[in-house]
Amino acid sequence: MIILLAILTGVLILVIVLLALKLNKRSRQLAYIHQKLGGILEEGTYERLLVFNSDAQIRLLLRDINELLDYAHRTGARYANQEKEIRNMLSNISHDLKTPLTVVMGYSETLLHSTSLTDQEREIMISKIQDKAQEVLRLIHSFFDLAKLESGDTELALNRINLSELCRVKMLSFYEMLTNQGLQVELSIPESDLFVTGNEDALDRVLDNLITNAMRYGADGKVLGLLLEPTNHGEVMLQIWDKGKGIPEKEQDRVFERMYTLEDSRNRLYHGSGLGLTITKRLVERMGGRIELRSVPYERTSFKISLTSR
Repeated sequence: MIILLAILTGVLILVIVLLALKLNKRSRQLAYIHQKLGGILEEGTYERLLVFNSDAQIRLLLRDINELLDYAHRTGARYANQEKEIRNMLSNISHDLKTPLTVVMGYSETLLHSTSLTDQEREIMISKIQDKAQEVLRLIHSFFDLAKLESGDTELALNRINLSELCRVKMLSFYEMLTNQGLQVELSIPESDLFVTGNEDALDRVLDNLITNAMRYGADGKVLGLLLEPTNHGEVMLQIWDKGKGIPEKEQDRVFERMYTLEDSRNRLYHGSGLGLTITKRLVERMGGRIELRSVPYERTSFKISLTSR
């Protein structure tokens, strides 16, 4: 009996010692995690905690911490990019508004203080002031429209739209400008009308933006095309294309960004506002569609829109 008690006591002591060692080891591990995590957060590094550990619960904890660190760094990177984008946007807004307003102020001062102007010169200056004031108004409307689209406050009523007819009417309205600019027009629209789920005003503006864009930046290719066709995925695909100078491959992912300011970018539809393609993309997405860019300089640059067939 005494021997049995001695054995049990020995086993109990061994268990206690093992538990103490395990707790001591876990305590050291938790202290390491605390110290390492504090250093990572304080220095803002992209370091991660090692997950090699025999304790399953400690390994699980380390994985969870690393996931939180990844999320924190991704969030920080997005925030830094947004801050940079906002600074660039404010700088460009200031520049885009300042340029026409400077012209307005210059002509206004001349009209006020010059006594030697002829009636014809005054009329020309007043006309230029009117043009620049309209430009400022267009810029302000563009900023306001984008703000409304991104806030989601404005509902876009979606209906069954005859996209074939809308494209015909739109290209007809641009035909004189296109021919005066020396552009050959190539249309490819099926005889049977194609209908999509969309908003007529939004689609009208999308077409305006993309056709004007192609005229402005693809005119050296001497051809502008519109292609409309059904797909095998229950969609209708619309392309506006040209054979102009195109967009460098490294810049193609950025042309839909707000206020993108690459000198040769096509994203400057509103006299340098950098909002035309951004607004176009937002409108297409609000209609449940998507827009893609493919560009091979002087071969084919196309903006392809896919919308749900209806």
